[in-house]
Amino acid sequence: MADLQGIAENVIKGNAPEVERLVREAIDEGVSAADILNEGLVAGMNVVGDKFKKNEFYVPEVLIAARAMKAGMALLRPLLAETEVKPVAKFVIGTVKGDLHDIGKNLVVMMMEGAGFQVIDLGIDVPPEKFVESIKAESPELVGMSALLTTTMISMKETIEALNRAGVRDKVKVMIGGAPVTQDYAEEIGADGYAPDAASAVDKAKELLGL
Repeated sequence: MADLQGIAENVIKGNAPEVERLVREAIDEGVSAADILNEGLVAGMNVVGDKFKKNEFYVPEVLIAARAMKAGMALLRPLLAETEVKPVAKFVIGTVKGDLHDIGKNLVVMMMEGAGFQVIDLGIDVPPEKFVESIKAESPELVGMSALLTTTMISMKETIEALNRAGVRDKVKVMIGGAPVTQDYAEEIGADGYAPDAASAVDKAKELLGL
């Protein structure tokens, strides 16, 4: 009998080899890819996100859990593509121009993937034009911008202005975050939402999309 609960527990523990073994076992037993994803991997990452929010888990535990989830996802991805299990939504994210920090962004990427989003990671030092190009090419529902320096927060404002000029601003919800960023700043520059940390980013994303 496939152990979906065991998959979730081993994601929480960050035991990648065991996640891989149990996912493979579940696939061999004919459990649907969607069930393995939602009741195993996503269920585990939901607990990790919750613990992270409550300060019971810190960045290292989240990274290890995310690595375990990715080990399971590597096996599931081809099956999910075949069965056309749709991602929750498409999410483009990048650290804004002038900023080379990526740990926070990477955590958001992992949390969003763990919650079933398809994530397009543009990396660091992303100019406004690249956000515009990605929105045109990928048609995401959501765009995330990260900044860890007060000096690069201005790039968030410039990016939103570029989205307006390109006529794509109304096609996406824009979410911002990073150490110096605040809800007030989000409102000031016309972003749709702000998340103080990676775990809250998932909640905010779902709220913005009405999920």
